[in-house]
Parts: sequence; structure tokens; C-alpha cells
Amino acid sequence: MICVVLLAAGEAWESPALADLEQHREVVVLKRCVDVADLLASVTSGQAHVAVVSLDAPGLDPSSITHLRRHAVRPVAVTQAPPDDLDAREQAQRLGIVAVVSVRELDTLAHVVTTVEDVAYTRERSTGDTRAPSGMPVSEDTAAGETAGRLVVVWGPAGAPGRTMVATNLAAEVARRGMPAVLVDLDPYGGAVAQQLGILDEVSGLLSASRLVAAGTLEDRFTTVCRGVGEHLAVVTGLPRADRWREVRRAHVERLLEMARTRGHVVVDTGFSLEEDPGSDFGGRPGRNTLTLTALDAADEIVVVGAADPVGLARLARALVEVRDRDTGAPVRVVVNRMRSSIGWSEKDIAGMVEGFSRVAGLHFLPDDRVVVDQALVTGRAVVDSGNGTLARTLGGLADAAFPDTAASEPTRRRQRSYRRS
Repeated sequence: MICVVLLAAGEAWESPALADLEQHREVVVLKRCVDVADLLASVTSGQAHVAVVSLDAPGLDPSSITHLRRHAVRPVAVTQAPPDDLDAREQAQRLGIVAVVSVRELDTLAHVVTTVEDVAYTRERSTGDTRAPSGMPVSEDTAAGETAGRLVVVWGPAGAPGRTMVATNLAAEVARRGMPAVLVDLDPYGGAVAQQLGILDEVSGLLSASRLVAAGTLEDRFTTVCRGVGEHLAVVTGLPRADRWREVRRAHVERLLEMARTRGHVVVDTGFSLEEDPGSDFGGRPGRNTLTLTALDAADEIVVVGAADPVGLARLARALVEVRDRDTGAPVRVVVNRMRSSIGWSEKDIAGMVEGFSRVAGLHFLPDDRVVVDQALVTGRAVVDSGNGTLARTLGGLADAAFPDTAASEPTRRRQRSYRRS
């Protein structure tokens, strides 16, 4: 038996479609939904198998279709357009809907409902995997076999351990080596990537990308959401105000990251909290930490940053447990920031503590060099572009480990490339 939820958005085809579906012996109509929010809330019960929706329903977007697929509900769209209308087919494709029925062929709806395949899939975590998230079309370049970039997510506990500094310099170092890199600010609590690189831009790249994903046009207009920094680094700036996290849904982030991977290696700066909002599934309402959680789930590698002081190390220990419990499958690399002799313990001591809480792919120590960091902030440049200091060299070593294919690309002579304020 196939259980169906119906969203006709008040269109005239609702009554005949409902009558046909109810007459089919293999179909049970569970509910007639009044709007998209009602539809998304209804499928969370786990009883529905198929959602029959109006292609022009207000509020229906790719994130709504992704929500349906997350609950194993297959979407079928009904359109007022003729069967051979290309615009309607393209609209359905942008939403991520494969099965489309014209009102002129409404008598076939029950057959489509009972035979529609679930085309959703979960992207395997692989450096060379180029498949798009469920409900999203694959770009032509990726489908042609182009290798996707590596996605490294920088995360860490509360207390400003240096997540943004590490993320910014990882991306800048990859770009300095002549490899294309995309730096994405997904911190829902107040991202500072733009400030780190001196980008003065009132337009949020993240919010722009979200709107383009909803419209199904991000692939064609991806470059418009990025700010160029130097020759090889593209930056997607974060939220202009922390309260605007509500405008970004999981599907928006998934599509943004997938598109970024087709442009080069990707580094993501995230927030500190991994707490899930239990109400985020109802009505498709995103939780505040959706940005961070989605990035971690998509990561090829997670870089966890902690501060070297006693409070920072205690928070780092708890953070490693949080990441371990989430079990995304991605290897975890730990960075201990602001390491200095005055704290009273050695790198060996800290390594023993880290190993006691989690098995990690690598452990890196960044020296405390406030002068160099301050100069980089004031000039709007990355630390790795400021010279051959100890901090720049250790950040380069971190880039070697996180993006091993870029290590051979490093020139024998460091290029001095200015990151000018925009």
C-alpha cells in the first residue's frame, strides 16, 4: 500500500486527482495539506511514501524537496502546462523533482504515484566523488568527470580558539600555491572571514547563494556570490547579522558546498555549537546550527581548533567527544592554537590528552605570535602571505596535511601576493 499526501495549493485539479487516487486499490491518501509548511510537517510522521504537489505551490523550493527525501517521501509534481512544455520540466528539475504530470494527463497520476522511483541518494564521502546531493542536478563539468575539490571544514569549541584565522589561512595558502580555492563563511553566530581579509562588502555571499539555490540558478551565477581575493582565492562572505541564520536552509548549504567543490578546494569556517534543534524538522524550519552541522556532514576532513590555555584545552577535550559522537565518518585533525612555553606543559603532554579523547588523523601546534596576527588583521592579509615566520611555516605544514595534493605545487620561492581591501 502506498500512502500519499497531497498539496494542490487550491488548484482546480485537486478534486479529480483526489478521486482517482482514492479509487486506486494500492493508494491511500493520508492528508490534503493546506500549504508547504503543512506538507513538510506531515511527512515527519514517517507514514507517507509519496507527495503529490502542485509545481507552482507557493513556498515550494529545493530545500522543501530535500526535506521530503530526507523522510523517504518521493515527490510527484502536477503542472498546468502541456505535457511537452520545456519550461515546466526545467522548473521541476531545478526543484529536484523527476516525476511531472500535466493536468491534461491527470488520468495517469495514480500510475505515476505507484511506479515513481526514489532517485534520492546520499553522497559518499570521497575526495573524487562528484555527485550532487539528493534533489540537485549535477553540473555539466562535474558530470563530465572533472575531479571535485577537497572539502575541509574548520570547527572548534566556544571561546574564540582561532577557527577563522585557521580557515582563512588554510584557504589562502592553497591559493598562494596556485591552486583554486573557495573559502566559505558558515558561522551562524557572527562570521568574521570578511573582516579577516579586509573585504568591505555589504552584500552577503551566503544569503545571495541561498536565494539563488531557491531559484534554481546558483550553478549559472555562482561567481556572483564570491569575492575574488588575489588570483586564486574566492570568498563567500557570511551573514551580515547573526539573526539572519533563519534565511539559510540545509539544502542551500548542501548545494553551495557542492558547487564550490567544482571550482576548487574548499575551506569552511563554522560556528561552535553542534546542538541540534529538535523542532527544525517540523515545517522545514531550519535550526540555528544547521549551517555548521551540514558542513560537518559534507566534510572530507574536519579540522578541530582549540586554544592552548587550560580553559581552551578543557573545551577542546569536550569538543573532540562531540565530534566523535556525531560520527560523520570524516577524519579529524586537531590544531592547538597559541602554543607557548608559559602554559607549563609540553606538546607531548597535550598530545597525550588529545589521544585520550579521540583518534585523530594529525595533531598540529601553532605558535602564539600576536604581533604577526595583528599585522595581518590590520592590513587585511593572510598570515601565510606575510613572510617566512614560524606561524606562517606551521600553517603551511597544516595545509600540506589537509590538502596533500597542493604540497608539490608550492613554488621554491614564496610569492608575495597582496590581499587588498575591497
